[in-house]
This record gives sequence, C-alpha cells and structure tokens, in this order.
Amino acid sequence: MMSAMTATRVERWERRSEVPMLLLACAFLVAYVWPVLDPELPRDTRTYLDLISWTVWGAFAIDFAIRIALADRRWSYILRHWYDVLLVAIPLLRPMRLLRLLAFVRVLNRTAAGSLAGKATAYVIGLAVVAVGLGSVAVLDVERGDPDANITTFGDALWWATTTVTTVGYGDHFPVTLEGRLLAFALILVGISLVGVVTASVAAWLIANVDRPVESR
Repeated sequence: MMSAMTATRVERWERRSEVPMLLLACAFLVAYVWPVLDPELPRDTRTYLDLISWTVWGAFAIDFAIRIALADRRWSYILRHWYDVLLVAIPLLRPMRLLRLLAFVRVLNRTAAGSLAGKATAYVIGLAVVAVGLGSVAVLDVERGDPDANITTFGDALWWATTTVTTVGYGDHFPVTLEGRLLAFALILVGISLVGVVTASVAAWLIANVDRPVESR
C-alpha cells in the first residue's frame, strides 16, 4: 500500500473524500431512482429530490475543482479525467454521476482474497450488481414514455438488464429509443468484459492449482 509520504496530494485527497463522495452518490441514487420507480410522487417530493440531485452535482463539481487545484500538472490531470469534465460541465449528463457508485467495487476489492481469482470475483460481483441495478432504472426512465416501448415496468427493465449483462439476450424485451439503445450497447460491453474476467480468473486459478503440486516436488 502506498504510504502517506509517497502519495501525491490528489491521492491523499481522494482517500479522504472517498467515503463522503460515496455517501453523496448514494443520496443521488435515491433522488434519481425514487421518481422513476414511483411516477405518482407528489410535486413537492419531486422538487425536494431534484434539489438533492443538484446539490450532489455541485458537491462533485467542487470535488473535481479541488483535485485539479491539488494536481501537480493540472492540464495533464484534466485531460486524463476528461469524463469528469463532461459529467461536471454538462448538467444534462448528471445522471451519469451514478457511475460514481463503481467505488463500491473498490471497497469489495479491499475485502477480497489476495489472489487474482478472489479479486476478479469481487470485481465481477460488484460490477454486475451495479450494472444490472442502474441499467434497469436508467432504461425504464428513458423507455417508459415512448408509445412503442415494451419495457414499461421495473420488472421488465430488471429482466432486460439481467439478460443483457449476462449476454443471454432473449429478445422478449428491448429498447426502442436512441437513449435506450445506447444504454444497451454499454451494458453489452460490460457483459462481454465480465465474461472475459471470469474466463481469465478461472484460467489463473487452474494454472495456479495445476502448477502447485509440480513446484512442491
């Protein structure tokens, strides 16, 4: 583990702010998901949830500004974190702040076994849960208002996201909007990556266990 002396100022800030940012991401998740799952929410509640979303967006903007200020080579840091620039500068993309929840995968990684297989399993479980959960809500959000939509309930969305991430793709439910199809493309890439990780993890475990008796002779 990198010591406090060798860590850069940005890395030290990221370690200190990781938990607060994760909690803010959870608050944004609630504010984003609740109206999607309950379209009959009162106007006052929707206004309050929208205020939470904008507040969290502002917090992430401040966090990114602080990281830029702490970076030794600021322009290089901005270029390497271009996705943060987009997510902060374009409010219309703020639902993508949900991707911050991928920090859950990093938490799982700390508790995973030290072997490659253990880490890969933690990543797969964490990423699969996040991808299916957020994918379900996001596709329901963009599809439900279309007159030709066949994904109109959370159950439909959850089933579609699960079959898409696992690369099964039954085809009984599918997105009809441009946003939904872009989301499907992203989930397909996630699913293919997960299959690759699982394959590599199993291969590494088999190699390690096959070589062990040979080395002990």
